[in-house]
Amino acid sequence: MLENNRNFKTIVTLLGISLVVFGLIYGGISLTKNRGKSQKVITIESAEKKLDKLHKDITVNFIEASKGHVNIEPPNLKDSLPDISKYPPQVEATTSSYIEIFSSTEKSGEKKDGWLLEVARDFNKANIQVNGEPVSIRIRGIASGLATDYIISGKYLPDAFTPSNELWGEMIKSSGVEISLLEKRLAGNVAGILLSKGKYDELINKYGSINLKNITEAVAANEIAMGYTNPFASSTGMNFLVTTLSTFDSKDILSEKAVEGFEKFQTNIPFVAYTTLQMRESAQSGVLDGFILEYQTYENIPELKKNYVFTPFGVRHDSPMYAIGNLTNEKKEILNKFIEFCQNSKSQKLATDYGFNRLDDYTPEIPDIDGETIVEAQKLWKEKKDVNNDIVAVFVADVSGSMAGEPLNKLKQSLITGSQYISSDASIGLVSFSTDVNINLPIGKFDLNQRSLFVGAVESLNAGGNTAMFDAIIVATKILREEKDKNPNAKLMLFVLSDGETNYGHSLNDIRSMMQSFAIPIYTIGYNANIKALETLSQINEAASINADTDDVVYKLGSLFNAQM
Repeated sequence: MLENNRNFKTIVTLLGISLVVFGLIYGGISLTKNRGKSQKVITIESAEKKLDKLHKDITVNFIEASKGHVNIEPPNLKDSLPDISKYPPQVEATTSSYIEIFSSTEKSGEKKDGWLLEVARDFNKANIQVNGEPVSIRIRGIASGLATDYIISGKYLPDAFTPSNELWGEMIKSSGVEISLLEKRLAGNVAGILLSKGKYDELINKYGSINLKNITEAVAANEIAMGYTNPFASSTGMNFLVTTLSTFDSKDILSEKAVEGFEKFQTNIPFVAYTTLQMRESAQSGVLDGFILEYQTYENIPELKKNYVFTPFGVRHDSPMYAIGNLTNEKKEILNKFIEFCQNSKSQKLATDYGFNRLDDYTPEIPDIDGETIVEAQKLWKEKKDVNNDIVAVFVADVSGSMAGEPLNKLKQSLITGSQYISSDASIGLVSFSTDVNINLPIGKFDLNQRSLFVGAVESLNAGGNTAMFDAIIVATKILREEKDKNPNAKLMLFVLSDGETNYGHSLNDIRSMMQSFAIPIYTIGYNANIKALETLSQINEAASINADTDDVVYKLGSLFNAQM
């Protein structure tokens, strides 16, 4: 919604400026950059002519949609979350008396992102005792947003939680879950904006100094192209959202003044990324002058320090520690002993070696924010993030013979359930394909009537025939471009749900340059799929690719739709 498994060497190759390739917010989601055959960029006019020519070669059937049953209840978070076994512990308990801790992934990943894992292993070897019995720690590394969802939903409750920042703790508290802040800091860290050195110097010359207020003013004045991550899932993204709102009204981040300022600011944001990697690949492509990141990552990559200037913002990311629920006295004692162990000189030296404990003189520039306000800020963001754009998306579903059985059943289930996360302000259509291409539902505003028709159209899908995936993309693109002609403010998207195998009709090479010119992101969701083929399709315009052969596909789709729709 998978920030784990960062690999520094992969980064250097992938981004060219050594941007660390985080594993993404949730497992099974990948974001790839266009590394296919380079093709000459064509104009929009040429792309339109090519689209018309390709479209004439395709047989298109119009299917009359019938209404299906719509679940008008809000999406059930608990049901959408996978079993916790999807995220196995990185450190297992070694004694019968232990506590389990959810940890944010910048300290429970690999190499220099594994500080807390190393500390926990040392703790488990230290023969520390409570009530005369040896005790130990289990660490389960889960991104802060996902961990918060597990706790709030009650799907799985650890004994303790150490997120990146205190905003998540406030959200959990406001949900009614019993949570106690035991320690404000395990290891020091801050969030910040990375500006290219050229843009930083330009803003210094104009504003005299750089802080978030100056940066938001520069964005609102269209002087800087700024990107940030999904505040529903990303610790840094959520911090950025509430801090940006506070620059417009520090007394009330939800006031009319704050909302007006945010709308103006958001108008000039070219990119809100589903994942950290998606955002940084767009920065590397030259679209962005700046993006957000934690200092611990910045510290560990010399090339970042060479090319970008770090400006801290918002609340600190000091990895607070919370107790969850009503712990027994024994578990409280184990947790307190572990906190002490994290704070001893050896553990803190390791934290410093791994990039933490920097910028200790930075103090938060915003007042404390309660959890209810944070939740309302997230709702505001979803409502206002595309204030000057109308979301228009077409889902392209594979109904070829190879999708028969479980793959198609899973496609239907995930589409119907995931559609609950789509805003009623979006406009949605459905195309399916086998040998021919079917328009199952023309684009329409996703109100209750369109939602019912969408569910009915999905339920009526049947598998058989060849796989003309690129023909379907051409037809869907034609529909989207026609919508763009009617509504210049339309923000176009494609979602392709397939096993990735194409054996009929047009090819990727037929559409690549055209799609690059249209700049329509193609999000792919693979069912029993050739994931590499789907990633290649998504990489045309740097969109996300999801492997649906996992039990968390609905959760991942919900996160994707929250971020994009």
